[in-house]
Amino acid sequence: MQFSDLSLIDPILKALAEEGYSTPTPIQQQAIPILLNQRDLLGCAQTGTGKTAAFAIPILQLLSEDKYKNPRAPRRIKALILTPTRELAIQIDDSFKAYGRHLDLRHTVIFGGVSQHGQVNTLKSGIDILTATPGRLLDLMSQGLVSLRDIQFFVLDEADRMLDMGFIHDVKKVIARLPERRQSLFFSATMPPDVAKLADTILNTPAKVEVTPVSSTADTIQQAVYFVDKDNKRKLLVHILNDEQIESALVFARTKHGADKVAKDLMKAGIQAEAIHGNKSQNARQRALSNFKSRQTRVLVATDIAARGIDVDELSHVINYELPNVPETYVHRIGRTGRAGNNGIALSFCDAEETAFLKDIHKLIGKQVPVINDHPYVLNVSANAVTFPTSQQGQGRKNGNRNSQNGQRRSTSSSGNQSFRRDNRSAGAGNRAGNKRADNPHSGRR
Repeated sequence: MQFSDLSLIDPILKALAEEGYSTPTPIQQQAIPILLNQRDLLGCAQTGTGKTAAFAIPILQLLSEDKYKNPRAPRRIKALILTPTRELAIQIDDSFKAYGRHLDLRHTVIFGGVSQHGQVNTLKSGIDILTATPGRLLDLMSQGLVSLRDIQFFVLDEADRMLDMGFIHDVKKVIARLPERRQSLFFSATMPPDVAKLADTILNTPAKVEVTPVSSTADTIQQAVYFVDKDNKRKLLVHILNDEQIESALVFARTKHGADKVAKDLMKAGIQAEAIHGNKSQNARQRALSNFKSRQTRVLVATDIAARGIDVDELSHVINYELPNVPETYVHRIGRTGRAGNNGIALSFCDAEETAFLKDIHKLIGKQVPVINDHPYVLNVSANAVTFPTSQQGQGRKNGNRNSQNGQRRSTSSSGNQSFRRDNRSAGAGNRAGNKRADNPHSGRR
């Protein structure tokens, strides 16, 4: 299927062609026709599937058609996209800019952490599409600077992350101010009961689109785990990053303080690194992200909340400095690489206290992550601590225990390590292959 098969208007097709896009992703193929028919949509799709274009393109088309019918109508906010982080809000606004460049529609983005002056001036000039984070939106609404009475399209993006960040009450306040008659779109990477309950309060007999279940990891991502003592993680990270073939790496830390410490330790080792998390100022976060995308900074160390929505051109490596305690988060983290059919490598460090997390990850993704033992800081870990019981794997565990005195699963042998290192060095080249898709995460948008 091509975008030209989706009944899109010429100005949008022209913009997509200028971006180099011709083939829609699965969620775009399914969602765009539904939304053009003005149905509510419940989308379950993990990051990197192209969901921003899946809702931005039809909203742009419907608003453009409405403006053609009513050219003299006053310019008021007709579409609201609510998203949890500033970084993601900016990237969504960039997508509307790219796909709507040939349309007579205005858009802007508002978020906290910066002066409201510039944002307010843009709003007063009249806009059609507003992308916002909850706090700043409610603040400007309370000042009488934003009205939602003309909203025709409401998008709640990253709903699960919105709830994780404690925005549920803010979201409900926004929903209470929306017109009853509207088209609503609800996107979430996961659908736990509280998220599903929220969706029920927003949507009216929605169509459902589900792409790439959260339990799956892309085949284009080569995964590996290093067992290492907590105190040796810094040394192991430096050891790995001394390989100059790793041009850029996104490193995940569990806490803001931990992210700062990892970045500081890398700088001491002569590796250019910056940290990004919620305690950083907006300017500092944008500067760090810009430096990473332009390759001025080789390593970006991020917390999960700050990293949601970060898309970097041809990112070859993701490194879990600390394993997440929620297994679905592992899938989201490593999904930063190996996107849109490109190759990527995801490495994870696991200390003795994190073996339960790794076991949960194995259970979720339905396979064992190969172990790399060829490094200077090997930690002995019992195979039973990180494997989940299935009849198919039982014999393999017994054989593995007999063949390994230290109890580690030798999923990656010495020759396997050599193969992994070869793939490691070639990941960057692999990322440059393949056809471009709209909302290709390597375009810097999502």
